Amino acid sequence: MSLRSSKSPDTNRKVDSGSDRDGRPCCPAAARLTVVVEDTRFSEEKKLLVQSCDYFGALYRSGMRECRQAEIRLQCLRARGFFIALAVMRGQAPTLDADDIVEAIQCAAFLQAAPLTRHLVELVDSDNCLLMFHTAATFGLLELYHAAALYIRNMYVDIEAEVRLTLPAELISFVESLNPSAFAAVGAHVTCGVSGSVHAASRTVCYLDESGNAWKTLTDLPLEASTSMAGVTVLDNKLYVVGGVRGVYKDVVDACFCYNADENVWTEMAGPTQPRFNFSLVGQDGRLYAIGGEYERTVMSSVEILEVGTGRWRFAAHLPRPAAGVACTKATGRIFACSWRPMETTEIHEYVPRTDEWRLVTSLIRRQSYGHCVVGHRDNLYVMRNGPSDDFLRCMMDCYNLSTGQWSALPGHFANSKGSLFTAVVRSDSVFTLNRSATLEYVVHQKSWKPRRQMKGFPRSGSVWTFLLRLPMVQIPPKND
Repeated sequence: MSLRSSKSPDTNRKVDSGSDRDGRPCCPAAARLTVVVEDTRFSEEKKLLVQSCDYFGALYRSGMRECRQAEIRLQCLRARGFFIALAVMRGQAPTLDADDIVEAIQCAAFLQAAPLTRHLVELVDSDNCLLMFHTAATFGLLELYHAAALYIRNMYVDIEAEVRLTLPAELISFVESLNPSAFAAVGAHVTCGVSGSVHAASRTVCYLDESGNAWKTLTDLPLEASTSMAGVTVLDNKLYVVGGVRGVYKDVVDACFCYNADENVWTEMAGPTQPRFNFSLVGQDGRLYAIGGEYERTVMSSVEILEVGTGRWRFAAHLPRPAAGVACTKATGRIFACSWRPMETTEIHEYVPRTDEWRLVTSLIRRQSYGHCVVGHRDNLYVMRNGPSDDFLRCMMDCYNLSTGQWSALPGHFANSKGSLFTAVVRSDSVFTLNRSATLEYVVHQKSWKPRRQMKGFPRSGSVWTFLLRLPMVQIPPKND
């Protein structure tokens, strides 16, 4: 996808290699605006600029002379930064080097361009987090400032020396004031409870105290909540438990429960319009996606989206085929569903919000005995599966790179006693897995997973839901489990 410009020196260096992840169709060139940045002229639709940037929205609401001009000049920006902003507005996902990052942050802050800000947040990694944080602080891009600070806090042990050499004291103080994200878990077969019952101990959300190597209780599930065949995910540091079943007849739980970790409180919300269980739940950009599932002995392909801000559910494009318990993950701000078809074929589809469709990304043929899991790290998708035939106690892993479109098999195999790798959760460059025997942390390095440390196992029997939560700043001192 090209951007129209009378001069674009060096502007094709990286942006054109970004994929058009949303497939946005071109609009009629009726109401176009020429924007001059440095000595480069860009021609773009006014509608796209107004929808994507608060700066242009305010300009065309102001009634000022500039809003009637066919051409305006932006004095405070660099051409490269504006070129990147237009690419993101059009649905591309460009990779950025250090110079690109600085110019993109400046542009996002000046134009108040939410799509570009979100793209920058999704690009924060261990290679650029310090630059992102410092530059966002300089230009006052608060969303990115906070996201980069949290990323740094989550891997502070590994980069503290570099932080102290690179950042000014006030920025270091802000990072150190934050709580890191804790590895947390709750049993996956907890049905609706009764106060004081013998199952009360299992109805707790626990977190791993890494310094003390102990699992501790964070909060109790609401009595009406069930994690059995429910959808469980975290969005904006809120834990959502949606649907699920109760009783021997698998009656569907209609409600949705939300735990606000910042305030340490639970609230109840309406569940999906279509009752469902054994579905996948993904949180992204202020929305929850309920994907597939079962109801009345029927496997479904339907997908619903909850707009968290309004509390309203709406239907979205169906999956390509019915699926229950489909493995889902996020990477580079995109949502992926990994399904295991007959004939040993693994298919990865991406949901494209702008066009409301599922697109086939890639397929892989591999022998396996049962099950699979997928997690995202940077622009890589890692697919874990059990070995073929009687090798179900070991876990094989393949990596799909979204930028190159290439598969690679990770060397060796990983022990998968009681499905530990099927609970993998990524935090910065670490991956946490667990079972009742042990919690294992791996470090992702050049696409390989290297064991880092072993900690205490989860003190509950059976399978679990795992996720990351930043703990409340003030809470009742937790008890050991």
